[in-house]
Amino acid sequence: MIALRRRAEVDSKHLMIFEQNSSLELKHSLNRVGNTFAELANVYYRDEGRKIKTRLERKSLSSVELSIRYCFKVAVYAEFRRDWVEALRSYEDAYHTLREMIGTSTRSPPIQRLVEIKTVAEQLHFKVSTLLLHGGKLIEAITWFRQHNASYSGLVGAPEVNFLHWEWLSRQFLVFAELLETSSATFQSTLPPVLGASATDRLSEWEFSCAYYYQLAARYLKEKRSCLELTLSMTETANDVDGNAESVAPSVYVGQFARLLEKGDTYVMQLLTDEEYIRYALGEAKRFQDSFEIIALLKKSFEAYTTSNAQRMASYCGFEMAREYFALNQFSNAKQLFDSISSLYRKEGWVTLLWEVLGYLRECSRILGTVEDFAEYSLEMAALPVSSIAGIQSLCFKECGPAGPASLSNRETIQKELFELVRGELGLASNEGNNNLKVTADQPLHLEIDLVSPLRVVLLASVAFHEQTVKPGAPTLITLSLLSQLPGTVEIDQLEVQFNQSVCNFTIVNDQRFQLDGISNGHPDHRVETAPDLMLSTNKWLRLMYDIKSDQSGKLECISVIARLGPSFTICCMTESPASMNDLPLWKFEDLVETFPTKDPGLSFSGQKAIQVEEPDPQVDLTLGVLGPALVGEIFCVPVNISAKGHAIYSGELKINLVDTKGGGLLSPREAEPSSTDNLHVELLGVSGGLECEDESQTRTDKILKIQHSFGLISVPFLNEGDSWSCKLNIRWHRPKPIMLYVSLGYSPHSSELTAQKVHVHKSLEIEGKTVVVFSHHYMLPFRRDPLLLSKIKASSDSDQMPSLPVNETSILIITAKNNTEVMLQLLSMFIEVEDDDVGKSCTVRHVSEDPSDPALLVPGEVFKKVFFVTPEVNFSKVKMGTVCLRWRREIRPEGEPGSGSTASEVLTKYKLPDISVELSPLVVNLECPPHAILGDPFTYFVRIQNQTHLLQEIKFSLGDSQSFVLSGSHNETVFVLPKSEHILSYKLVPLASGSQQLPRVNVTSMRYSAGFQPSVAASSVFVFPSKPHFEMTNVGSRPESIAAE
Repeated sequence: MIALRRRAEVDSKHLMIFEQNSSLELKHSLNRVGNTFAELANVYYRDEGRKIKTRLERKSLSSVELSIRYCFKVAVYAEFRRDWVEALRSYEDAYHTLREMIGTSTRSPPIQRLVEIKTVAEQLHFKVSTLLLHGGKLIEAITWFRQHNASYSGLVGAPEVNFLHWEWLSRQFLVFAELLETSSATFQSTLPPVLGASATDRLSEWEFSCAYYYQLAARYLKEKRSCLELTLSMTETANDVDGNAESVAPSVYVGQFARLLEKGDTYVMQLLTDEEYIRYALGEAKRFQDSFEIIALLKKSFEAYTTSNAQRMASYCGFEMAREYFALNQFSNAKQLFDSISSLYRKEGWVTLLWEVLGYLRECSRILGTVEDFAEYSLEMAALPVSSIAGIQSLCFKECGPAGPASLSNRETIQKELFELVRGELGLASNEGNNNLKVTADQPLHLEIDLVSPLRVVLLASVAFHEQTVKPGAPTLITLSLLSQLPGTVEIDQLEVQFNQSVCNFTIVNDQRFQLDGISNGHPDHRVETAPDLMLSTNKWLRLMYDIKSDQSGKLECISVIARLGPSFTICCMTESPASMNDLPLWKFEDLVETFPTKDPGLSFSGQKAIQVEEPDPQVDLTLGVLGPALVGEIFCVPVNISAKGHAIYSGELKINLVDTKGGGLLSPREAEPSSTDNLHVELLGVSGGLECEDESQTRTDKILKIQHSFGLISVPFLNEGDSWSCKLNIRWHRPKPIMLYVSLGYSPHSSELTAQKVHVHKSLEIEGKTVVVFSHHYMLPFRRDPLLLSKIKASSDSDQMPSLPVNETSILIITAKNNTEVMLQLLSMFIEVEDDDVGKSCTVRHVSEDPSDPALLVPGEVFKKVFFVTPEVNFSKVKMGTVCLRWRREIRPEGEPGSGSTASEVLTKYKLPDISVELSPLVVNLECPPHAILGDPFTYFVRIQNQTHLLQEIKFSLGDSQSFVLSGSHNETVFVLPKSEHILSYKLVPLASGSQQLPRVNVTSMRYSAGFQPSVAASSVFVFPSKPHFEMTNVGSRPESIAAE
């Protein structure tokens, strides 16, 4: 291998072994081959570049063209080696050298010479811009493009081929826009100013957007089209410019063209003269339609400006694009773009630009045959604030659009042309189906003007009522004012004023036009008024005053005014109130005399187009009975009484609404089934009473129309004058909550006016729902029997800890119910409702005593207690105790108080008992002594310690001395209690004093559980009689009694 390397003169690192046996070795071998070839290619291009660079440095080249070629070649070699700095420097040297060739005399034709220089400059500029943007140098790239444009934008060339210059310039902007759009370089909005740069050298923000370059590319392409059309019109050989285009082809050199000639079996290239090149260029230019390319460029610019939220520039590009569509006779596309642009021009108030856009829209509508659009655009143009000065200024522009310059005379011409069209005196030609624009009785024209329509300047209607409220049937004065900004006088044939109450509509007829043309009076049922003339002058209010009378109560509002201008042309204008009327956007800055829509200036600032017609005075009494506070759970009745005093009641309806006084709603925020009433705080159950109807069969079908939880609709029967009708609203409170009860009576006082608006009477009443009773409970252990509960030993300070009861031990449950209302209650019974599936199997609940036969009377604030025995039978960590059920009712009093003479219904109130914990007590300490003692007589005092576990229990006890007793027995001792057995401590006591005395204090301590027992004061007390008492026993029944202590 070494000999072969020396023989071939190959470097050792370029000689390698190629492994093909395994895929892994093959992959490594290919990677080594690729790296070696890349290194060798890099070395080759570097050496070649150095050779060419050496020639350039010696300046021994014979021509400038060769120097440019060598610089280009060095840059290409540098690009191969990814030496971007060297490549950029070489391209720039070639570009600057090329710039020096301009104006030098050569043997080449001058026109083709300039075309070749621009083509080479375009290539070099593309290379430089690409490298700058590739390196993230956005500012440098834009600066380079600006210099490139400044260097070549003035080199137009010969007038015969000046269109080639504008095409080349358009292509420069297009290519740079595409490079800028696809570049990863971003523009920072907070760029530091360039030191030493003048105001003209600073880059604008638009130059960083590709939309700017697309827009200029389209602009220069339009310039190219104009120059081409001019050149073709002036060229004598315009008809045969395409004759020799097929034999001309690009040369091998960039920017050169030659004719391909056939000589025998070979082809030769012959250079062109400038005259031949001109004919070739004209022929090639005629083959392309620049309008579609211009539209594509403008569309890209429009989209880019829209993305960057530059709406004004986007609208300008859209306007130029629409003009191109218009020139191509694509009127639908042009109209769509012009419509979108006109909205911005209206908003910005650019009257001259809006005039031009509306002129195009008007012409598109005429060609497309849309009469309504043509009329709207014509009216808007005629009402624009354009003066003679604006018309002179618009003449400075090259193009003014189809409507001509914006001037007062053109406004008057457009108005006259339109009104001749709508009155049938003129027909306009249309390109759609060869039809003419006509307005006839078979094809009427109707325009709508709302509050935001641009046609408000054409016709503005203001309506003001002179009063704010009016009685039914009483007349009130109304002022109708009309204003127009059209340049010529407008004569209205007929005005139809429309209200929300159609019976108030009326028509105003122009007396002169009515006599001449015989115009119909409109709707036959409407009132017709005549006016001497209905002439609208420019910026002058036409004021009309009339009386309006309404028999229907409620809101009376003037909605619109329909103006008829000819037999088949109407304009419906929405009315406005003078107090809230906005200015005309395009006219508010004009130098006009300020006028008011009404003669009274005060009415112009406060007048409204609506008035409130009051309801007729009701002659019916509606009363709601007050029954005091409502109680949660009971059916609360509210008496409602209706008395017809002044007139009869027909078709009466009673509406009931329950509303929360605090605005929180009558529903509970907790989740519940939609069909369930558990989530309701207050519920309207129904209506009772009100049965004084002649036909009892209709009582149940016609009385109640609809009842919901908080809303009710009840029909009221016919009541003659002097009759009365009453009912009761049944409301139930599920939770305490104050509400407002709203009752509204609607009726008709006359039987012949069933369709007329009804008279309403409203009443309200605040009712507070209160909780009936407040429950509480607590557990007690049996008297003088204390089981040891380990949970109490380990109990923390948590107040929510579940109470614990010993298993198989009878505990005492005391339920307390306190009257929380202001009324007396009758307590019928109290019991605990248990569920067999859980509580019934876990513990036993027994009543200590049965409920009394006579109800217990509970006055406000009084407390009722009841005792229950609870015996847990299963050792569970959580046992449900059930629900306490209390049956009660209001106390009935005969002194005419609410509810007298009737029986109050029973109510069941429930209280859910919290769960308890059941555990096995390891030790039980029981104290036994007689219920009383006799002075001087000895008695036995037992302390029973019961071990309920399977373990041996060590118990330490002590007995303290007492001055009231003499005792015998052990005072301190430690004993062991066997499993499942008990140990009894016996003491003999002799009382030494009479009265309630404290027994000797016993202290029992379990050594295993480190828990002690000490009886309470009540459990350690006994009453000592001075002598043996004599009791008389009375049979009080077999009812068991129990004494319990806290």
